[in-house]
Amino acid sequence: MKTATATTATATTATATTAAVKGPASYFPSIEKKYGRPIEEWKDLIRTSPLTKHMELVAWLKTEHGLGHGHANALVAHTLAEKAA
Repeated sequence: MKTATATTATATTATATTAAVKGPASYFPSIEKKYGRPIEEWKDLIRTSPLTKHMELVAWLKTEHGLGHGHANALVAHTLAEKAA
């Protein structure tokens, strides 16, 4: 029984850690996997862009870099929120 309890506790901890990532950052692993660039590289592109409005940046990432709307939106939302903080 102790082995089963330890396994359950480990599984619960792993699930709790995974579940802690919410909001735009929850898209980051799939963005890196799909587009092959680290998140910091995408954020640097957004920060150095002459565009400043959320939807302008989303449209730019979609047209110039081929990102899907959800991925582009998540990157822009997270980057602009850091800038505002």
